[in-house]
Amino acid sequence: MKSPRKAAPSQSKAALRGFRLNTSSIALLALIVFGVITLAPRVQTWFAQRQAIFEAQAELDQAKQDVKSMQEERKRWEDPAYIRAQARDRLYYVMPGEVSYLVMDADGVDTSDTSGTVGAKMAADKNNAAISDTIYQTKNNWVDAILETVIRSGIEQPVEETKN
Repeated sequence: MKSPRKAAPSQSKAALRGFRLNTSSIALLALIVFGVITLAPRVQTWFAQRQAIFEAQAELDQAKQDVKSMQEERKRWEDPAYIRAQARDRLYYVMPGEVSYLVMDADGVDTSDTSGTVGAKMAADKNNAAISDTIYQTKNNWVDAILETVIRSGIEQPVEETKN
């Protein structure tokens, strides 16, 4: 039985024998290593800058899209029908002669409220604190302050400031 042949050391030596390490090969290798060392940071910076440019371009495209949608929104707000619809939806406004009905959750409605308005329910929710027995006196009388402002506005003359 024949044993399998190992790769003869002479074959690897023959391959290395064809490669001679001379001065020009060393100089070329040194030049390649120097080029890689020199250019690697610049290439990395270039890739980072390209990434930053792509991100800035994406932000610019998003900003342009936002401006376009805002311009469309502004055009919608110039339409009186859109304004009327928004007033109805957001502020619950009604046209003269119309009756507005607001449907509320059955659990959120106070059944003891006899007025039947949403305002009465909100006021009851807001004013559910206990009533205090003490009376507080304010530091300034607002009626006197308004009266003083009205009198001063009628009596005092404006003073012109001189610029130096």
